[in-house]
Amino acid sequence: MLAEDSVLLREGLIGLLGRYGHEVVSAVGDARALIVAVEEHAPDIVVTDVRMPPGFQDEGLQAAVRLREKRPALPVLVLSQYVQRTYAAELLDSGDGSGVGYLLKDRVGQVEEFIEALHQVADGGTVVDPEVVRQLLRRRRDPLEQLTPREREVLALIAEGRSNSAIAAELVVSEAAIGKHIGNILTKLDLPPTAGTHRRVLAVLTYLRA
Repeated sequence: MLAEDSVLLREGLIGLLGRYGHEVVSAVGDARALIVAVEEHAPDIVVTDVRMPPGFQDEGLQAAVRLREKRPALPVLVLSQYVQRTYAAELLDSGDGSGVGYLLKDRVGQVEEFIEALHQVADGGTVVDPEVVRQLLRRRRDPLEQLTPREREVLALIAEGRSNSAIAAELVVSEAAIGKHIGNILTKLDLPPTAGTHRRVLAVLTYLRA
C-alpha cells in the first residue's frame, strides 16, 4: 500500500517495487484515501509520505499513527523529507514498537537500502534513520530549554490563565510583542498547527510537565 501525493514519485515507486517482486495493491495521494484503502485491501505493509493534502503538514504521519492504533501489527514505513517529531515518537511507540520505520528520503542513498528497510519492517523489524533518532533524543530533554528567559516568563503567565492583554500589562510591553513571543513559544515547543486554539493549552501542559 503506497501513499504519496507526487504523481511522478508515486509512479516511480510503483515501478521500483514491482521490479523487486512486490505488488502495490493500491496507490493513493492523500491521507484520507490511505485510511480507506487500508481498510479495503488489508496490505502487508504501508509505505507513506508525511506531507500530503489537504494541508501538506503531517497528514500522512497522522494517518499512520491512526492505522497503527487500529491495527498495531500493521507494518508501516514512513518516508519523509524532514523529521516531524510531534508524531514520529508516537508512531515509533505504537503497537509493541515492531514493524515500523521512519526514513528520510535524502538519506536513502541506494535502492537496495530502501528495499532492505522495506523487508525489515514487513518482517516486524524497526528501521529508524539516525537523524530521526538524534532529533527524538533531543526532544526528550527539557522542552523548555530552547526558550528565552522572556519566553519562559510569558509561558508562566499563560499557565496562570492570563490573557495576552494582561500579560502585556504585567510585563509593560505591547500586546503585539506578547503575540510574537507566544508564536515563538508554540513553534519552539513543536506544537502541531492542527491543534488550533488548543496549542495554548498544550504549551501550558508542556510547561507544567517540565
